Amino acid sequence: MSTSTNKPRLVSPNFITEIIDEDLKAGRYQKIVTRFPPEPNGYAHLGHAIASYIDFGIAHDYGGECRLRMDDTNPEAEKAEYAEALIADMRWLGWDWGPEVSYASNYFEQLYQMAERLIQKGLAYVDSVSPEEMARLRGTVDKPGIPSPYRNRSVEENLDFFRRMRAGEFPNGAHVLRAKIDLSSPNMKLRDPVLYRIVHAEHYRTGKAWCIYPSYDFAQATTDALDGVTHSLCSLEFVDNRAIYDWLMDHLWGEPPLHQTPRPHQYEFGRRSLEYTVVSKRKLRKLVEGGYVRGWDDPRMPTLAGQRRRGVRPQAIRRFAGQVGISRTNRTVDIALLEGAIRDDLNTTAPRVMAVLRPLKVVLTNLAEPKSVTLPYWPHDVIEESPDGLVALPSGERVKPEEAVRQVTLTREIYIEADDFALKPPKGFKRLAPGGTVRLKMAGVIRCETYKTDETGQVTELHCTLLEETKAAGVIHWVSASEAVPAEFRLYDRLFTVPHPEAEAKELEDEHETPEDHDFLRFVNPKSLEVAHGYIEPSVLKDPKETRYQLERNGYFWQDPLDSKPEALVFNRIVTLKDTWARTAAREQEAKHTGEARTPASAKVSSPAAPQSEPQLTPKQQSVLQNFMAQGIHEAEAWILAREPRLADFLLQAAQSAPLSALAHWVVNDLGAALRSGEAKITPAGLAGLVRLLEAGEINTRIAKDVLAEALQTGQDPVEIVQQKGLRQVSDLGALEPIVERILAENPDKVAAYRAGKTGLMGFFVGQVMRETQGQANPQRVQELISQKLG
Repeated sequence: MSTSTNKPRLVSPNFITEIIDEDLKAGRYQKIVTRFPPEPNGYAHLGHAIASYIDFGIAHDYGGECRLRMDDTNPEAEKAEYAEALIADMRWLGWDWGPEVSYASNYFEQLYQMAERLIQKGLAYVDSVSPEEMARLRGTVDKPGIPSPYRNRSVEENLDFFRRMRAGEFPNGAHVLRAKIDLSSPNMKLRDPVLYRIVHAEHYRTGKAWCIYPSYDFAQATTDALDGVTHSLCSLEFVDNRAIYDWLMDHLWGEPPLHQTPRPHQYEFGRRSLEYTVVSKRKLRKLVEGGYVRGWDDPRMPTLAGQRRRGVRPQAIRRFAGQVGISRTNRTVDIALLEGAIRDDLNTTAPRVMAVLRPLKVVLTNLAEPKSVTLPYWPHDVIEESPDGLVALPSGERVKPEEAVRQVTLTREIYIEADDFALKPPKGFKRLAPGGTVRLKMAGVIRCETYKTDETGQVTELHCTLLEETKAAGVIHWVSASEAVPAEFRLYDRLFTVPHPEAEAKELEDEHETPEDHDFLRFVNPKSLEVAHGYIEPSVLKDPKETRYQLERNGYFWQDPLDSKPEALVFNRIVTLKDTWARTAAREQEAKHTGEARTPASAKVSSPAAPQSEPQLTPKQQSVLQNFMAQGIHEAEAWILAREPRLADFLLQAAQSAPLSALAHWVVNDLGAALRSGEAKITPAGLAGLVRLLEAGEINTRIAKDVLAEALQTGQDPVEIVQQKGLRQVSDLGALEPIVERILAENPDKVAAYRAGKTGLMGFFVGQVMRETQGQANPQRVQELISQKLG
């Protein structure tokens, strides 16, 4: 069995699909079954969207099934509200999980019976020490654990205690059921993990039927097996938990009730976080409870409920999740990738209409009678891309382009945007100024004759003449003052002012400033919501309320589904027309690396990769630029690729076997000169192979750069160089531990300073290990090991 041939593939080939291909080839499974198991203790967010795309997407690609299962084993935090919201969000994304949702709570009796089976085998025991004592007895990375005084209770005694735990005889915390595995294991997770704990709380589904609940580790493996899952996919944070997963399956699978199910295996992929936001449920709750947002469905929130209310379509979220891809390493995703996916989705689905957000009245002194104007809903580029030659009306009906129009009225008094007029226009200003002319969209050219101001000098009204001439430097949009509909426009923007609010807060904390003063909340963007009151053309009143529009030059909008009423329209901005943050972000990053003070947002900077003069792109190049940016390529690199077909062609060839967004940086910055000169000795397939090793975590960036430099000189395949020289990234804790211990022993002063609070020294320790291993150590594993050693 292979990937489904009658459906387009959702998930690009990756290390997990390679495992599945091998499993199918070897006949280990007849059907691929995955699962998406959210905990119903909060609302689904964009991280859930990415994870669900992987789970459901892989099942789709292999013609298999994906279970939606609520991981509801913690009654103190879970609610029916959250479970129902998660189900609604997954249905909104378009996922199909069959006739019913699965719940871990459906299996409580089977899980309990499996726990008793472990006790009967002598593989689990009831422990009665305090949580603090249990943690102490587990030992440290340097020291093995010490057996609990209750570890050698008899099978009969353990069964008696466990059954009495179930019967409710003991208070919370009095006892737990632990697996009996290995107290000396270097994997701390295997040091007799907790399988069950006492929780006297009412469960939202089972009520008070249970007062003991399985742990995450016990429930995940066993419910996966009960659900018939073959490939259990989770994020990298659970990599050490896999050993518990396998241990449980070693001792439970093949016996009732798991004797007729395929044996599941766990595989981990790198977690994806998103710039300018947070996805921790605890932090999202602080935003809601602190009044920074208006609720879980606030359009600024990264929750799917928030994105849905903002007006984002599920097709855009799926497009974004597909572009993110899968790798073995954690990664922060540029939020421009999400915004690009939203724009790309709306460009061909959102008809164009006119609205004025910050109105300035214009009196057309020589217009005697109202004038009817016919305006098209779609620009020529969208019409040209239509596969059937038809375009949509706001109602959804597809018609010929000449029929996709509406009528608006040019009246004596109209409104234009206030910033389309300037008393002292800057150089290159192509809109309206005293004595100047401008074209009203599809309605003729006007000249400003006079203007009025209020007591503060603010311009309040223009008196203009409608001209017979047809030439004007610029075009502006407008609405009739008497016929336009008043509306509130909510201009949503990024929720935080910095790309990594949690990391910025931690950095300030490391500088000995109190975390209360520099919590992530201090980076909440005060302009993440601005409200404007203006007017929109009356044609929208006859359109379906859920219609998304591109408001000329103002962005993509739709009516708020909760607050809008016929007499008081409220429009949410879904996304701006362009990425207005790109330059600011590049400037912030440059200042951070050079040590310069942060510059004002109005300062002009250029990315070193982008053409300094920023020459005008042709329409075709502009299309290539937008396409590359929509696929996750940084704007500066996309500029180069749009202007240089040789580089773009090389990239597209390499992208046939590796993620395009991961390849672009290497093509532009590391191979650009060689490709331009025609001296590149590396093939697209060679670069793709190297990037696949990097994405899979088998090599790190330093190794990749060294190998690429050698391949450019010799023409040898990069993957062969890695294999011949044994340059694989070192992730084995057993190999890294002696090096870490030696470096810590050689730097006792720095160890003491770190433990005293100078945690910025982590970079020094990691750097020393990287130097000792000639750059081959896995930095993430090194940092984890050092953190454990230093407590």
